[in-house]
Amino acid sequence: MSDREISRVEHTIEVDAPASDIYRLLAEVENWPRLFHPTIHVDHVERGEHTERIRIWATANGEAKSWTSCRQLHPEELRIDFRQEVSAPPVAAMGGAWIIEPVSDRTCRVRLLHDYRAVDDEAEGLAWIDQAVDRNSRSELAALKVNAELVVGASEDLLLSFQDSVRIDGSAKDVYDFLDQANRWTERLPHVAKVELTEDTPGLQLLTMETRSKDGSTHTTTSVRVCFPHQRIVYKQTVVPALMTLHTGYWLLEEDGEGVIATSQHTVVINTENIPAILGDKAGVADARQYVQGALSANSRATLGYAKDYAERRV
Repeated sequence: MSDREISRVEHTIEVDAPASDIYRLLAEVENWPRLFHPTIHVDHVERGEHTERIRIWATANGEAKSWTSCRQLHPEELRIDFRQEVSAPPVAAMGGAWIIEPVSDRTCRVRLLHDYRAVDDEAEGLAWIDQAVDRNSRSELAALKVNAELVVGASEDLLLSFQDSVRIDGSAKDVYDFLDQANRWTERLPHVAKVELTEDTPGLQLLTMETRSKDGSTHTTTSVRVCFPHQRIVYKQTVVPALMTLHTGYWLLEEDGEGVIATSQHTVVINTENIPAILGDKAGVADARQYVQGALSANSRATLGYAKDYAERRV
């Protein structure tokens, strides 16, 4: 493959944070769904001292994609090289690097490099990749800057994580089927008013759902879900309710020999700008945290309860 066939681009941003902190954020890929809007989920396939294989699920130009990448970590150089091992069409090959350059003790420059080519070098596919790389790179760098400068430390009270669990005297497969078949939730869950589920790639779902609140009002969310039969479903909302800027979570099924422990987990970042409009001028972050956890836990416990009934009836 000649250099003329390879597209090379670079995106750069300056961040008011130490270079070592930025390197750590980029090296710890398990936090990427919270850092970067396009990233849905990341799993380690293999992990060594300075090399690793990871599988990434993310959106590109509004489409859900998955690929496997190899990464080489260079902490002394503050550099991370990556190369897609298994790419998703129209990408034929892609690689690049994160390079963090100290500007001062408290600031740094982050360079994100990409090189890529399209399947069969088609012009249409290349244009799609150009747009996706540009959009995601700008989004990732902007999110990295915000998280490094604002969210980390100073806004820790905006981050909320919690879970609800129930024991089910049934099989993990039946519980999984109930959670996986979200297209049937309008007939199975009273709090779901409308649902649209598409699964063009097996195990990778796009779910748009209209949910009823206790006061009768409804809100619409869109999620990308990554499904691992019959163990867990990981998701990230790409369209979130007004009181959140981020919502990720998972459904986890753990067999204990006699039944299943089913868990619903949520991680949320509170949107402070919308607190007065939704909860009143006197409400604060603590009120928003309580409201959000109460609403999400109520829906999770209801879903787990109906999943329990479904699985236990099938025993």
